[in-house]
Amino acid sequence: MSKLRIHKAGEPDILQTSDGKLTLSVPIQIKRCSGRKLVTLPNGKIAKDQPWGASTTPLQLALARGHRWLAMLEAGEVKSLKEIAAREGVDNSYVSRMVNLTMLAPDIVAAILDDTLPDNILLFDLAVDPPALWEEQRERVKRVLTP
Repeated sequence: MSKLRIHKAGEPDILQTSDGKLTLSVPIQIKRCSGRKLVTLPNGKIAKDQPWGASTTPLQLALARGHRWLAMLEAGEVKSLKEIAAREGVDNSYVSRMVNLTMLAPDIVAAILDDTLPDNILLFDLAVDPPALWEEQRERVKRVLTP
């Protein structure tokens, strides 16, 4: 990302440039409240604070690995998932499962990043043979939640 622009008005938008890069446009406002800066999202809600000392969860790390490895593949740095596994010193199936996480529904990804997924949702539940359709992914998560 080369530029950061803050727009106070407008609609969220995604623009694709001729070189294949995406530009995300999300109008936000930064307000001061009791000396703190708060981000107001387009829907009027205030973004919740993230604690500075919060450590990364295993699910968050797995999601980040999957996105990094997919980016390596898309950029042509590597030719296959097998090559990534050899570089990283991990099993081929592990790389495949982490890359599967990049296809999760946006609300499930948000729950992983916000650390709001219930504790009984395991990496295995999300990464092994995930359904292609987001609605089916959500159903799988619901099934895991109900005993």
